[in-house]
Amino acid sequence: MKKTYNVDKTYSNMRIDRWIRNIFGKIPQSLIEKTLRNGKIKLNKKKIKSSIKVKINDTIDVFDFNYKEKKIQKKIKYDPSNEIIKENEKLIIDNNEDFVAINKNAGISVQGGTKSKKNLIDIFSKSKIFNNIKPYTVHRLDKETSGVFIIAKHRESAQLLTSLFRLRKVYKTYIAICHGELPINEGVWKNDLIRYDREKKITEKAETIFKVLDKNSICSLVQMKPITGRKHQLRKQLFLIGHSIYGDQKYDSKISKAAINKKLMLHSYQIKFMINKKKYTYKALLPDYFKKMLKTKRLTFSNLK
Repeated sequence: MKKTYNVDKTYSNMRIDRWIRNIFGKIPQSLIEKTLRNGKIKLNKKKIKSSIKVKINDTIDVFDFNYKEKKIQKKIKYDPSNEIIKENEKLIIDNNEDFVAINKNAGISVQGGTKSKKNLIDIFSKSKIFNNIKPYTVHRLDKETSGVFIIAKHRESAQLLTSLFRLRKVYKTYIAICHGELPINEGVWKNDLIRYDREKKITEKAETIFKVLDKNSICSLVQMKPITGRKHQLRKQLFLIGHSIYGDQKYDSKISKAAINKKLMLHSYQIKFMINKKKYTYKALLPDYFKKMLKTKRLTFSNLK
């Protein structure tokens, strides 16, 4: 059985293997490669490799391809109330034709998943700001972390911004309150961070420029500028030197169990990048609970330049 698809603007300049996954679901790469080799999926009536990119008005023929994705857990779709939508619209720092920058609250996921229901993408997809436009994520920010977050308004800007992040052309500054007095006031952390993909152990290089803004015998206020972008990078690096972030229930070096705040004291304070020679700089005001912790711990924070 043959089925023919015409490529529209949504998928223009997308790799054929990504197009296949968008249409048919999470198909193993090995099966995609085999299907393309056997000519069961052809682009403009020709056999092609998985790295080839499709263009507007290309014709894709699919022959006898009936892969059924095994859905173990289904992502939960979140249907926000008008009140929730308005609350999150108030967090917008900048709104232009290509993207929005927001000051994300702690405790909300960027995207929905099997464990997370409430999320920014489902919220803004119902917002008038994204009326008939799909929101695109272009970088990560942990559920527990507050601060600057960028959401693209269309696929072209999403591709551009994603490339900037991947090429390390986006400069991010975080601030955190961590346990104990950091012995070195500034420098660079370089670590081999370990993560697991199911049972496979993966080691990744991680690098962060840091500077202590204030400290005492109990805790430290530290500025961090990650060079690499590993998952939980800053939290892991502080954990490895024995100075976990206050409120971090996952990476806790157990320096002090007393008065652990339920909120993670990690804030994405600033993002800087350039598009077509135009500079963009976004700063996110500190949450009230962060300011309260600074006062409680007798730490001083001056706005960074």
